[in-house]
Amino acid sequence: METVPSRGFRRLAYSAALLTFLLIIVGGIVRISDSGLGCGPGGSGTKGWPLCNGRVVPLVDAHMIVEYTHRIVAATVTILIAMLVVLAWRRYRSDTTLVRACMAALGLVVFQAALGGLTVEKGLKEELVAAHLGIAMLQIGLLLFIARASTLRVGAGILARRPAATRGMRMLAVATSVAALATIVAGGYMSANELRGTPEEHTAIDPHTACGTHFPTCGNSEFMPFGRSRALDIHLTHRAFMYVTVLLVLTLFAVVVRRRRQLDRESARTLTAASAATVGVLCCQVLLGALNVWLGEHAWLVVLHLATGALLWVSLVYFTLLVVGAPQPAEAATRRQTSVQPVTA
Repeated sequence: METVPSRGFRRLAYSAALLTFLLIIVGGIVRISDSGLGCGPGGSGTKGWPLCNGRVVPLVDAHMIVEYTHRIVAATVTILIAMLVVLAWRRYRSDTTLVRACMAALGLVVFQAALGGLTVEKGLKEELVAAHLGIAMLQIGLLLFIARASTLRVGAGILARRPAATRGMRMLAVATSVAALATIVAGGYMSANELRGTPEEHTAIDPHTACGTHFPTCGNSEFMPFGRSRALDIHLTHRAFMYVTVLLVLTLFAVVVRRRRQLDRESARTLTAASAATVGVLCCQVLLGALNVWLGEHAWLVVLHLATGALLWVSLVYFTLLVVGAPQPAEAATRRQTSVQPVTA
């Protein structure tokens, strides 16, 4: 039985994570094209999911094709994760952390599939749509954990580095990741409230335009006027989580820059680059969110906003995986001194 994950296993883990990212984007296209019920209306039972309009292979219809493409990508992700479980169990069973993480990923994707079916059955209910998006983010985070854990086992290459980090960096990284996830879920809930069901089943509520074309203010130059309408509260909740995320990301970057003198050169370079990249993605995401308000709802902007939000989540998860479990600067320095200490006869 092997003890170190092979290159093929690591590539499979990263491929599953990348395909999950693609699945999230395709899901956004399903939403913006009103194809969520392209395989059948709510209450259609098995004819709407897992079948598509009662067929294994759907007829040629635009909404069916979009929805069915999402299902094909989801099925492919499930197969890749199942392969990870089989490989981990057969070859690396002694690594209980890796095996359990792979099994958790499989359990999560099965739950995600069931939730997707329930979402269709319930006619794209807002809470289910938001939960579906949130679990997809957790799935990609778990796959990144598996990929990084398998890379750390090898202990070679730039991705296998575990830089030193302070306790403040670790706490901020976790808090920022939680805030970003809450922002994404709130955005998914807002999106689900805008267009619900087929093109013939639009609801009157439209949180997207609740603040008009005003950002960062809302309406008559007010900042966060909660309590005036449900649509406005939904919109402002998404903004509130976004503001918290922005504050935490900038604070995280400031802490890394301020504390880098406590770190060795390699750790300082790695963490500064990772946090700076996260700030860059955040700036793009905020700009895209503002454009969605200033210019009104455009399909390409909505999908790009979702893709950048997912990328922000990935960058925060990556940073968190870098620092959680990393040694304190003093501890890391002691280890380095011990490792270079000459052996005396």
